[in-house]
Amino acid sequence: MQQPLKAKMLEWQKKQPISMHVPGHKNGTIGDLSMTQVPYDITEITGFDDLHHAEAVLYESMVQLNKHPDYRGYFLVNGTTSGILAVIHAVASIQGDVCIARNVHKSVFHALELGQQRAQILATSVSEQTGQYLKPDVETTDLAHAKLGVVTYPNYYGETFDVAHVVEQFHQFNVPVLVDEAHGAHFDLPGFPESSMRAGADYVVQSYHKTLPSLTMSSVLWIHRDAPYREWIEYGLQVFQSSSPSYLLMQSLEAAQAFYASYDSTLFFEKRARLIAALENKGLTVIKPQDPLKLLIRYEGMTGSSLQAEMEAQAIDVELSDENAVLWVLPLWHEEDRFPFEALLERINRMTLTPEINSVHDSHPHLFTQPSTYQAMGMHPSRSIAYQKAEGWTLARHLTPYPPGIPSLLKGEIVTADMIKLIEYWQSRGFRVEGLTDGKITVKDE
Repeated sequence: MQQPLKAKMLEWQKKQPISMHVPGHKNGTIGDLSMTQVPYDITEITGFDDLHHAEAVLYESMVQLNKHPDYRGYFLVNGTTSGILAVIHAVASIQGDVCIARNVHKSVFHALELGQQRAQILATSVSEQTGQYLKPDVETTDLAHAKLGVVTYPNYYGETFDVAHVVEQFHQFNVPVLVDEAHGAHFDLPGFPESSMRAGADYVVQSYHKTLPSLTMSSVLWIHRDAPYREWIEYGLQVFQSSSPSYLLMQSLEAAQAFYASYDSTLFFEKRARLIAALENKGLTVIKPQDPLKLLIRYEGMTGSSLQAEMEAQAIDVELSDENAVLWVLPLWHEEDRFPFEALLERINRMTLTPEINSVHDSHPHLFTQPSTYQAMGMHPSRSIAYQKAEGWTLARHLTPYPPGIPSLLKGEIVTADMIKLIEYWQSRGFRVEGLTDGKITVKDE
């Protein structure tokens, strides 16, 4: 029997790849994951507790999740998605709307669909620096009928905003807030932005695996001591997570928390400065968002995808590329790490950067920033039609471009001429779009 995934992995490893993407352990070179080997892949044998009724060793391990005295942390073995599903589904039977930012993760919409809930989509600003959604506008939103707020902080590109102000606006109307802090598990370390836990958010979910040294799918849900619906959310964590939770994932979370608790960021900022200097000496433009762990890299005359291809030719794997730039997620360098830093500098120096004819840093078509509403739809008869002919039809499936994987055109929305222009833009730039297959989209068969 052929094993194509194994063959692909071995082929990739021969290149001695350098990771500038998630997960935070960077191909096993950051942190200590020695306890995540196959011999420790066990189940709930005697003495090892039960994640869904933790009262012994797993309870003790989760007690060590002590980033903030007002919060209790819960291991997530089905990723940040499971935490988002549990929180939003907990309010499904409560009257009112869920207020969501434009750049929420697709799991937010999945949760709304499961509970057939209605959402107010908040007006959301767009960053001038990256062209990505950034801060939701809560002040101009009628929160009289809101039951939950959901915001993303930071955004995928490491940009932050005054999340404390947003949380305060919701709390003035007694509306609890869920913050998707997937890309901020390292926040509150010296020199890094503050976590939304400092702002008193009711629920904060962090993807430890993205920026800390833990295994993919390992995350943490934080619940404030005064937050409502705790029991319902705890039940939801049983519903939306495996009944056979991985002890390797939980062990990696424990190790990542220990790493976080003792981390000294001095070496990180020293190496970051050297890395930025090497990139700039090569003629690259380095954009530094508020989160120092992210770098956005451009080269005049090259598209992001071309720059990514050149980096990959040097076995430097990146997080993503957009039309104009490449995004790197840096390692949390530490004493005695095994990250090949000097090799990275050498490979940067070896890159061949060639401006492309007629290549310009163009701007993204106008993103939809205005407020709107979203009503979760059940299953309906549907059909696939060419997107160019879809004006006036109702979308039966979200359209989610990668990067960055955020639903942009939503199920239930009526297709407009501006939406068709946006799809054409994605097509022309080679974006992978969930919901778009062979130039066709799925619409309600009305």
